[in-house]
Amino acid sequence: MKLGSSGKKKVLLSLAALASWGGVLLAARLFWMGSKPPNFSSSDNPAADSPHSLTRVLTFLYLPAANAWLLLCPDRLSFDWSMEAVPLVRSLSDWRNLHTTAFYLGFTLLALFGLRGPASKAKETNEKHQNCNEKSISNGNGYHAQDTNLHTHLEPPKTTLNGSHRPQRCSAQMSPPPTENLVLLSLAIMSLPFLPATNLFFYVGFVIAERVLYIPSMGFCLLVATGTRALYIRLRSPRCRAALLCLCAALVLLNGTRTVRRNRDWNNEESLYKSGISVNPAKAWGNLGNVLKNQGKMAEAEKAYRNALQHRGNMADMLYNLGLLLQEDQRFSEALHYYKLALGSRPTLASAYLNMGIILMNRGDLDEAKRTFATCADIPDENLKDPHAHKSSVTSCLYNLGKLLHEQGQQEEALSLYKEALQKMPPQFAPHSLFNMMGEAYMRLNRPEEAGHWYRESLRAKPDHIPAHLTYAKLLSLTGQKAEAEKFFLRAIQLDPAKGNGYMHYGQFLLEQARLREAAEMAERAAELESSEFDVVFSAAHMLRQASLNEAAERQYKRAARLRPDYPAALMNLGAILHLNGKLPEAEANYLRALQLKPDDAITQSNLRKLRNIMKRQELQTRRIGDL
Repeated sequence: MKLGSSGKKKVLLSLAALASWGGVLLAARLFWMGSKPPNFSSSDNPAADSPHSLTRVLTFLYLPAANAWLLLCPDRLSFDWSMEAVPLVRSLSDWRNLHTTAFYLGFTLLALFGLRGPASKAKETNEKHQNCNEKSISNGNGYHAQDTNLHTHLEPPKTTLNGSHRPQRCSAQMSPPPTENLVLLSLAIMSLPFLPATNLFFYVGFVIAERVLYIPSMGFCLLVATGTRALYIRLRSPRCRAALLCLCAALVLLNGTRTVRRNRDWNNEESLYKSGISVNPAKAWGNLGNVLKNQGKMAEAEKAYRNALQHRGNMADMLYNLGLLLQEDQRFSEALHYYKLALGSRPTLASAYLNMGIILMNRGDLDEAKRTFATCADIPDENLKDPHAHKSSVTSCLYNLGKLLHEQGQQEEALSLYKEALQKMPPQFAPHSLFNMMGEAYMRLNRPEEAGHWYRESLRAKPDHIPAHLTYAKLLSLTGQKAEAEKFFLRAIQLDPAKGNGYMHYGQFLLEQARLREAAEMAERAAELESSEFDVVFSAAHMLRQASLNEAAERQYKRAARLRPDYPAALMNLGAILHLNGKLPEAEANYLRALQLKPDDAITQSNLRKLRNIMKRQELQTRRIGDL
């Protein structure tokens, strides 16, 4: 059947529309993704990272054969085929080259079979047309044209029952598509959509990805159906045909059962990752560890991470995740060890520097913490796996480094780091703590207007940010806006009434306003709510002492000393309040314990001398009374 001019135009217009739309989609992808191919690690596609051309060629030739085997026999499936799930083909002696040869030989034979069909069908069609042209054509009146070349008369026309003559015509009958055409169509559906995944035009970020087989599987099913139909036609025996149908039914049943089973694997993340352990143990164990950790199963998660590292010990993500788990479990030394191993595998892992610095800062290794944060801040933001997460970690490192300098009195240096953090801060970063610290730095520099600006910015970024409420309230109090300051103190308490920090700061404000009873009430409430927090209890004891509520202050100083029995200031202050309350032997014992921890403390030594002078005077008075 030939297309007319209008039909050809429609076909050309359809092809032009498809090509144009494909060009638009490609341009949009290049616009959003960039003109360069996406970056991927060597573990995602080890063959692409191999320095040996023979390894690359043999492996890339083998991968289509491996994909074809997944279509033929999907016995081993995995959510991820990276790393060593498919070992590289490094030499010609690798037995998998036989698979490669068999695959391409079979594909070539099928292609030749499909290409042979159109030529033979064209020849057959020409012969049919020739036969039709050789037959006579009736004019409807019983006259038949004479073949002048052969000098013979055409056969008389056939007559109908009523004797009228009817011309004989070559009638075209509808027939099923030839097998060869179906084979070509099947091979096209299998191969053309798969071409981008072959690494032929550019390297891709995966070894095998089962999702790229969705469309090729349609061609494969069509090819199997075509072959089965051709075989069924050739078989003449009813038994053989029945056996073939039974085999087809068994194949459908077998693959249906496999589909049901695979769907169960995809029921949840835990079962999916467990199903991939046999194919890609390193990645499967690692992902399983993440799932178990999110479920709160820390011991099982740690075991999963360690199993992953046994199969592949240089996975930076797994080393980092294990360090993070150990840090949450307060096993800080082990966490530091794994963070360092993670940085050995990936020196640009900013989140590892951030957590290392936090651990070092909490342990009091301030100089080492500073160096760690500074190293993180200097990491170049190029060729990163997750640029947004990297920028967030770098911003946090700059924030923490600035906070360390702020606490050491280096406000100008701290502000410089805070401003650098603002420049590097990604859109998803929550800036309220950074703004609040900038406000505190300006307060230390006695620049209240700029401090107020950043406190307000912090509250604008996070209206329920309690530290910003407290710091802004202190600023308002210092500038004489007492009523407004009290509103912010009360607002901070309302935001989290179960925390003692707000009560403590509000109590200090009341103490400055000489509202001693209210201040003492706030102090005791803060200490009761945060009875395990040394800083809150210790500050509450100070407030009670300033309010001249010495008995209440004594109770809180004793609690603080129990929380930190090795802290000299706690013991010294407990001794002082016992001294004031007239409990001299207990006061002396606490002074002596404080001096054991800090022998050169002048205040404790002075208090102890005063105490002993009082004790001597009391002893003399007791003796005199006894003598009388």
